[in-house]
Amino acid sequence: MNVSDAVMRTSTITLKVRSETSPEFIDITDKIEEFIESSGVLNGIVVVFSRHTTAAIVIQENEPLLLDDFTKLLDNIASSDANYGHNDFDVRTVHMHENECPNGHSHCQHLTLGSSESIPVIDGKMPLGEWQRIFMVELDGEKAQQVGYREVVVQLLGQA
Repeated sequence: MNVSDAVMRTSTITLKVRSETSPEFIDITDKIEEFIESSGVLNGIVVVFSRHTTAAIVIQENEPLLLDDFTKLLDNIASSDANYGHNDFDVRTVHMHENECPNGHSHCQHLTLGSSESIPVIDGKMPLGEWQRIFMVELDGEKAQQVGYREVVVQLLGQA
């Protein structure tokens, strides 16, 4: 088949990822692999995107001691014990909810991680390295407890 004969396909799902605490590294790789397999797309790109400013998407190794190291690193970058203007509800006047929680640290941590990852799809598979996994990283434990889940949009574009 030549390229002009290939059928382009786009497929999108929204994963509801349950979270309970922060930081929490939730491996979503298997769900994304299942989605790619069911889509019929053989070659293309998958984008994994968090719809939240306090829940990030990263590719990293799923090794418990390393995840503990990441937790310590995030706390060193932006500790929940530090003072943040975002948490001063007597002064802050924008983007407020009735049940607003002090989460300035979560936003600052997210700034270092990011909202999305783009991964190639080759022959119906993501060519991840031996230890690479895709994580949603919950950074706002209080929000996680209020809502119970976060939304991760997964969009696949490619040739069937």
